[in-house]
Amino acid sequence: MGELLRVVNVVKHFPVRGDLPFFAKRVHALDGISFSLHANGSIGLVGESGSGKTTLARCIMKLERPATGDVLLEGRSIYRRFGAKELRRRVQMVFQDPGGSLNPRFSAEKALKESLLHLGKTTRQGAGVRVRELFRQVGMRESDVRKLPHQFSGGQQQRIAIARALAPNPDVLILDEPTSALDLSLQAQIITLLDSLRRDLDLSYVLITHDLSVVRQLCDELLVMYLGRPVEFGTTDVILMDPKHPYSRALIGSILHPDPQTRDDRAPLHGEIPSSIDPPPGCRFHPRCPSQLEVCSQDEPEPALLDDGTTVLCHLYGDAGTAGVGRL
Repeated sequence: MGELLRVVNVVKHFPVRGDLPFFAKRVHALDGISFSLHANGSIGLVGESGSGKTTLARCIMKLERPATGDVLLEGRSIYRRFGAKELRRRVQMVFQDPGGSLNPRFSAEKALKESLLHLGKTTRQGAGVRVRELFRQVGMRESDVRKLPHQFSGGQQQRIAIARALAPNPDVLILDEPTSALDLSLQAQIITLLDSLRRDLDLSYVLITHDLSVVRQLCDELLVMYLGRPVEFGTTDVILMDPKHPYSRALIGSILHPDPQTRDDRAPLHGEIPSSIDPPPGCRFHPRCPSQLEVCSQDEPEPALLDDGTTVLCHLYGDAGTAGVGRL
């Protein structure tokens, strides 16, 4: 499968309001994020709140423009060679809050029709047929198309949001915490739906989530982020079974065991997440790292490509692979 989407060294800082221009502080939301997504592939973005996952998604959607770096869709820069409508036909987003992402005055049918007509994908007559087709695809009853958002449950609202994203037949879906607002039974239904849609429609996913069980089910690859930086990238199964970076180990070790008799030898992280306005020098994780070296507080680590194909940004692996090589 060929490369569909490539994120190239994206850097995005936000100025802090109220400061004088010459002394303005900046929030370091993203600092050098790179990865590639293949056709019909899926990648999970994980990390604590404030790691930059949603900002990265907004850059891919062209809702934010990075200070430096680029996002390429089939080798073409989305910022220089794609208009807004053309990009929306190819890349769509499913937001975290399904109820908040739907216009409360629009019926489900009108919400989907507006998307189709705005992007020029069909005529008004064809839009009605397409809306009912989309309802069937996401497991909704066609008789409910005229209902308003508040008349649907949370799970149904999420299905409508997914249907709206599918309306222009996109190549890439960005899923921002698609199950976090749902209870466990509905989460399982939405995960099953997304998995089947990906296979049936040949979709590619960029999934933002805090739930590593969702990543395990939906994602081929995994990018672990910390304070705007990538720390580990590789195959999902490899990282979840054998995380290399100390932060990845702590993140995966925080998963609760369903068996209360299982012994828990996890060492919790100490300290607070540093401020993204004034990130620490060297490795950004070093103030909380249980395995830090003297060099960690002085020099920023270079990416190391390990034998299992995982790329790690950590001084512990500086000699374990080829420094400076990889997909981070």
